[in-house]
Amino acid sequence: MHLVLMGDSVFDNQAYVPDGLAAIDHLRASIGAQDTATLLAVDGDLAGHVRGQLTRLPPDATHLAISVGGNDALECLPTLERPVGGVMEALQHLSQIQASFATHYIQAMLAVSKLNLPTTVCTIYDDVPGLSAPLRTALSLFNDVIVRAAMRHGFAVLDLRECLTEPTDFSPTSPIEPSDIGGKKISMALLSRYQSGHR
Repeated sequence: MHLVLMGDSVFDNQAYVPDGLAAIDHLRASIGAQDTATLLAVDGDLAGHVRGQLTRLPPDATHLAISVGGNDALECLPTLERPVGGVMEALQHLSQIQASFATHYIQAMLAVSKLNLPTTVCTIYDDVPGLSAPLRTALSLFNDVIVRAAMRHGFAVLDLRECLTEPTDFSPTSPIEPSDIGGKKISMALLSRYQSGHR
């Protein structure tokens, strides 16, 4: 098995665990002696960057894991803070945000699907310490896009909303990033899926 991690700082979280292990390190410490794990995810990348990451895909890659979308959501914060005249106007803004994300995410997943490799995509976790209820609701728009795209292409879904649920799962350096504990949870969940033969 050669598992490749793509996306953003959910996987590329070394900067947020200065005294611990990054997700990729937990993975490498747990895979079999004949297996390999490669990190292509880049802290700060958006859904639109996934296709660029694919250009660096190792030729012997056998499995993919993709976690992206959180930075796309962060970029929408100014729009979410705009005053509106009513609920319907607010929903119109939200629908535009979702449609824009869907365009980039769906294009990325289409490119991934052409590789015909077992692929797991991750949802965006929403138990981040201090995250408000309205912002948690807004994240559901992004997760809806992710789950629908996964179903369309037959990708597995790792729901990080159910994986990272404790305050210790998030980095004290930046609470929107996985901690050592959170990164290990994510890596072990991915490894369990692929070692069990799950596509």
